[in-house]
Amino acid sequence: ISGKDGGFLKGMPKDFEHFGYTGLIEDIDPEIVNNIIKDNAVPVIAPIAGSNIMGHPGFNINADLAASRIAVALEARKVLFLTDTPGVLDKEMKLITNLGIEQTEALKTDGTIQGGMVPKVDACIEALRGGVKKAHIIDGRVEHSLLLEILTSSGVGTCIEL
Repeated sequence: ISGKDGGFLKGMPKDFEHFGYTGLIEDIDPEIVNNIIKDNAVPVIAPIAGSNIMGHPGFNINADLAASRIAVALEARKVLFLTDTPGVLDKEMKLITNLGIEQTEALKTDGTIQGGMVPKVDACIEALRGGVKKAHIIDGRVEHSLLLEILTSSGVGTCIEL
């Protein structure tokens, strides 16, 4: 589905003059996704938010931040982010398997976490602060990575929790 379907995601412009149709989520109605889950289906959501203006094309929402906000709205226990790296890496490029929010913020500040990993860890932190218990960043290139992260005690990526 698209976030525009059934009024699931409502957005507003981030800064139309500079970013055009890039937006921020201002409201989420989780009912449509809850109904899909009740029907024993797995929702796949395009991060496009609707607008209150009729006929508006919608707003492109950062996928990581959309996933974080959706996890909070659905009262999820866990949120997983797939990437093309093993997870959060230290300065020696070794996987950090467990982090707290304060440690994550410190790694951002000292430059260990940088580039495309910043929005992922920010999305994790937002989800945790919104009530999600655990946020995982895992390597989507690893075969069965989702199952390994969810069903094994060792996992395969980085787990960030309160």
